[in-house]
Amino acid sequence: MTKPTRLFIRIALCLFFPATLFAQNSDTEYAEPLVNVLHRIEDQFNVKIKFTEEQVKGRTVKYAGWRFRETLAETLTNVLTPLDLKVNKEKENLYKLKPYEYYRWEVADGWAKLDKLASAVPDKSAWQQRAALLRPQLFEALQLSPLPAKPKSKPIISNRRVMDGYTIENIALEIMPGLYINGSLYRPQKFKGKIPVVLSPDGHWQQQRYRADCQIRCAMIARMGGMAFSYDLFAWGESLLQFKEEDHRKSLAQTVQTLGGIRILDYLLSLPETDPARLGISGGSGGGSHTVLMTALDDRIRLTAPVVSLSSYFYGGCPCESGMPVYACGKGTNPAELAAMAAPRPQLVVSDGSDWTAHFPEHDFAYLQKIYGYYGAAANIQNVHLPAEGHDFGFSKRKALYDFLVEHFALNTAKVKDAKNQYDESPVRVEEASALYVFGKNGENLPANAIKGFDQLEKLFTANK
Repeated sequence: MTKPTRLFIRIALCLFFPATLFAQNSDTEYAEPLVNVLHRIEDQFNVKIKFTEEQVKGRTVKYAGWRFRETLAETLTNVLTPLDLKVNKEKENLYKLKPYEYYRWEVADGWAKLDKLASAVPDKSAWQQRAALLRPQLFEALQLSPLPAKPKSKPIISNRRVMDGYTIENIALEIMPGLYINGSLYRPQKFKGKIPVVLSPDGHWQQQRYRADCQIRCAMIARMGGMAFSYDLFAWGESLLQFKEEDHRKSLAQTVQTLGGIRILDYLLSLPETDPARLGISGGSGGGSHTVLMTALDDRIRLTAPVVSLSSYFYGGCPCESGMPVYACGKGTNPAELAAMAAPRPQLVVSDGSDWTAHFPEHDFAYLQKIYGYYGAAANIQNVHLPAEGHDFGFSKRKALYDFLVEHFALNTAKVKDAKNQYDESPVRVEEASALYVFGKNGENLPANAIKGFDQLEKLFTANK
């Protein structure tokens, strides 16, 4: 071999394999600390990767030098995937190290999955068979088949208040022995006959269901002649009297929340004023994921409106949305297909430009229109996209919901619009959080039989099997 040839080979090796590669060998698996590898990636590709000491502490990359490729994307995949890590791109040349997110797919991957699901249901008959297959499997995946026996205890109702055109009372329901779900029921101050009702599950925002936007939304529905029931997520809000905050991020949270929603439906339908033909559900963020799942499971829901949540490439970032194996049902499903199970019932999807719903109108909406079209009900699926807005349940999102409820549930806007025909939320009184507690400011009214701790919850479900 000539000297120029040997020199060329050495230069090529140095370009593709860092110098540290030659200080290691296969006996040591060419192992290097992750922190060192990340710094070399930064140097080689002229990027910055943000990470904490805790994320890299004690982590080693085997065959580190061999994982480098000509592109940044391939190198990051090779290095991070075996460690169940990934990066999110924050801006040009700036990345942030994160744990592998099973629930977050690349947009193209989510769309490809949805296209495959769509191709398997070319007509109404095929779709109905698919939906009929999925529903019982969803109950099985949630460990709710059969449903647990319903306790015979009466609802606990407290602190009725009379406001401007509406009333509020706080309600706790025992959904399994010693397990309670809490919420607040908003009613019109005056009404006759049957009236519609809308479930309002909480999302993952601060201040839980005590937030101003949640109180305003429910009160406005009541002032328009309907009822609205806002309720806590599991180990969230008043549920923290029974469980720790970290329990919310356990898979069984999804099951408890679903069972809670079913029991709330049971209770609301037992009220003489409830119109069963006008029973809806609308939640945002994690509450939107719950909205989609509840509608897929329960035909008693006649209208649905997931807000800033629905996407074919995002499965819900909390175990309370995706912790149980619901998306393994039917040999693999996704949130958009579950949303299609609402067809032909009216459905409003509200999306925005700064979260995982940003691309909803580009692909997922057409899929839902196709499924609704099988029923001749394409007009029943609507999308309000707000590209300049973010991940919240702000006024424009609430307005979209109000309009949808007026259209499909015949709510009356006479008391909630101003002289310019605009929604006026100013008469709504936003209360302190403690006013919405069922069990008192310090939990002093928590029933004596209330379970406490996740281990007791697990025993309930074990006994139910």
